[in-house]
Amino acid sequence: MKAFAQKKKTHRGDLVAALDIGTSKVCCAIAVGDLKEKSGLRLLGMGQQSARGIKSGTITDMDALEDSILNAVHTAEQNAERTIGSLYVSLPACFITSTIVDVEMNLGAEAVDTEHVRHLLTMGKHAKEFRNAQIIHALPIIYSLDGQEGIRDPKGMFGQNLKAQIHILSAPNAILKNIAACIGRCHLDVSGFVVSSYASGLATLVDDELELGVTVIDIGGGTTTIASFINGALVYLSSTPLGGQHITSDIARGLSTPLSQAERLKTLYGSVFPINLDDREHIIVPQLGDDPGSTTHQVPKSFFIRIIRARIDEIFELAWRQMEQSSIADLIGQRIVLTGGASQLPGLVEFLTQQWQCPVRMGNPIGFQSAGDLTQNPSFSTCAGLLHYAYRDEKSREVTLLPQHDGHFWQRFIGWFKENF
Repeated sequence: MKAFAQKKKTHRGDLVAALDIGTSKVCCAIAVGDLKEKSGLRLLGMGQQSARGIKSGTITDMDALEDSILNAVHTAEQNAERTIGSLYVSLPACFITSTIVDVEMNLGAEAVDTEHVRHLLTMGKHAKEFRNAQIIHALPIIYSLDGQEGIRDPKGMFGQNLKAQIHILSAPNAILKNIAACIGRCHLDVSGFVVSSYASGLATLVDDELELGVTVIDIGGGTTTIASFINGALVYLSSTPLGGQHITSDIARGLSTPLSQAERLKTLYGSVFPINLDDREHIIVPQLGDDPGSTTHQVPKSFFIRIIRARIDEIFELAWRQMEQSSIADLIGQRIVLTGGASQLPGLVEFLTQQWQCPVRMGNPIGFQSAGDLTQNPSFSTCAGLLHYAYRDEKSREVTLLPQHDGHFWQRFIGWFKENF
C-alpha cells in the first residue's frame, strides 16, 4: 500500500527504510542522510501498528501480518512524503544461532588489505556447516598477526600469518523465507536482515561503552534479548522467552481483568518498587464480564505492584543465569543498558542497579538529527538501529569494525527470479 499523495523524489543511496516486526508492534521508519556527511540521519516519517499474525517471532497468520506491515509502511510513507521500494528488516534473536569460529590464513609477507579480511570472513562462514540456515552476520571479534594479539583492524600491517575470531549469527531458512514472502506480498523488497538485539545496540550505545564493555538488555513484548559488546565487537547473544506481554498477562490473570485493561493499568500504575503508601492506595480494576464503566472492584496498589515484581524477578534471574553461564561472564556485567518498551517501567533501572551491583542506564536511540519522539522512546531502539545499519551499509561496502551485512540474499534472489522467469 502506497500513499496517494505526490512524493518528493530523492537521490539513490540517501534514503533508508527500516521495518521492525515485533510481538506487540510493527514499526516502519524512513530516514535520509547525506552520504558525504557524518552528522547522522534525519528521520522523515514513522508508522506504527499493533502486531497481528505473529507471536514470539513466529508468523501465525500471513494475511493479518501483511495488513499490519502495509498499514505501518503506508503511515510512514505519508509522514515522510516518500515512497519506498525496499527496507531493512529485523530478525528476532530467539531464532538466531550464535557461533564463534577461529580462522587463519597465510599472507606471504604481504600487507593486509580489505580482500584479505573479506577472505577471512568467508572462511569463517565455511568453517562450520550451517544446515538449513542462512548466515545473517559474520562479525570479527579480534585479529592476531604473527602471534600479536588484540588487533582491532589489521589492514595495512605486514606479516606472515593472520588469524581472526569471528562471530557468526545465523537463522533458519524457513524463518527468512516466511518473512520475505510476507514482505513481498506488500510489494516491497528486503534490502537486508539484521538481528534485532544487534540493531538495538547500534542505536543506543556510545563509543566508550562499546570499547570498555557493555550489555544491552532489550525487553520486548514477547522476549528479552541480551547482547554484549566489548572492544567494539558483538561477543555474546542470547534471549529469554519472557517480556512485557507476560507482565500484562500476569496482571490480567491476577486481577481477573481484560488484557486491554491490564495493559492500561500497567502503564498508569506500574512500578517495580512498592512504597508504604501503596497499602493504603487502591486502584479501580474493571472485571471480566463487567459492564463498561463499572467501578465496583478495587485492589490495593501494593498487591498490583507485587504481581509485576514477581515477573520482573523471573525475567532478570533468567537473564543473569544465562550471562553467568557464558564464556565471558566476567566481562559482560560491567555495565548494563536497558531498552525496549517494557524497560520504561518506573523503578526498573534502580532495581537492576541494586540487584546486579553495576551501572545501569536507560537506552534511548541516539545519532539522529531532530528525531523527535524517536529519541525519547526506548521502544523504538530496534527500528532506529536498523536505520543506522542501513545508512552505514549504503555508505560503505567495506568491512569495518562493525561489519556490514554479508550480501542482500533475498534481493538478489528476487532479481534473479524476475530475470529468468
